[in-house]
Amino acid sequence: MTVKHDATAETGERRADPLAGSEARPTWLADRPNTASRNQPRRSSSRSYAALDLGTNNCRLLIAEPAHFGFRVVDAFSRIVRLGEGLGLGNQLSEEAIDRTIEALRVCRDKMQAKDVARARLVATEACRLAENGPAFIERVRDELDLELEVVDRKTEAFLAVTGCAALADPKAESVIVFDIGGGSTEIAWLDGAPPHAFADPCTRVRAWDSLPVGVVTLAERHGGIDVTRESFEGMVEEVTELLLDFTLAASKAGQATNFHLLGTSGTVTTVGGIHLGLARYDRRRVDGMWMRNGEISTVIDRLLYSDFEQRAANPCIGRDRADLVLAGCAILEAIRRAFPSDRLRIADRGLREGILMNMMREDSVWRKGSQR
Repeated sequence: MTVKHDATAETGERRADPLAGSEARPTWLADRPNTASRNQPRRSSSRSYAALDLGTNNCRLLIAEPAHFGFRVVDAFSRIVRLGEGLGLGNQLSEEAIDRTIEALRVCRDKMQAKDVARARLVATEACRLAENGPAFIERVRDELDLELEVVDRKTEAFLAVTGCAALADPKAESVIVFDIGGGSTEIAWLDGAPPHAFADPCTRVRAWDSLPVGVVTLAERHGGIDVTRESFEGMVEEVTELLLDFTLAASKAGQATNFHLLGTSGTVTTVGGIHLGLARYDRRRVDGMWMRNGEISTVIDRLLYSDFEQRAANPCIGRDRADLVLAGCAILEAIRRAFPSDRLRIADRGLREGILMNMMREDSVWRKGSQR
């Protein structure tokens, strides 16, 4: 497997095995001797699992129970918090961003308690990896909310994203480029070979992977996201293309395989899908798993480039909170499309959280227990 050296894995950082997932007995409440008994994990027969993804732009929670094949979602939460706001220009999490995130995490904690979650994994990604005050933020979350956030390294993040969305890859495809465009980083992996069976671990097929230190928030902050010209858009594409070069070389044979296609997971690709469908309101059921042709993607990107900020904000699949970020995401998507030309892109409204859930349930052998048959 070809990998780039991960300079973010500093000594003492909480690390995780991307193939094994969480530890044998993880806890989502901080292990603190003085914590009152009411805040300790309860012994219960709950079958609920929870996965939380705290990214540079969003805080997302998914609570699910094992089902016959996979899992059934019982609750979900998503809020734009922009924790990494300003990281494209500095290395500090702002107090305003921290306060917004704390409030979102409070909602997540209350939801997990209400659903009597038995096992959970709460991960933080690029913003907490990069910020100098990231450890202080993690400690504040522990002190105020009794939640234990795990700052995962880039390899873990990439492999969890693959685990979460690989089920949507064409089973006849012998090569797939999987990517996750985040707020502060972009993860990309090459799945080489067809899956041996439907329940095989997709990470065993990863031939090459990389984590680019660029996402929609950081790219928009450097190039501007409100007034985007075709020239500034091309500037963003060029920056990402340069960062993508090592992976492009490592996965240079990916496009030669039978039924090769792209598989994308992120707000960028789901937004592109929703705009293409002309949705009056975003509908995950219609977007998750949809296929788009190369020309259809280009048409949506061109439409966004000819739209001003207010027009983008008025689009029901974008909204004002993301109107300044969507073209930065499209620039990352465009760089990937140019590096790996394909007439097919499959869109996944699933990813890291689903990967976390699948790993925890696989570790607990829930699909081999008699109750799940």
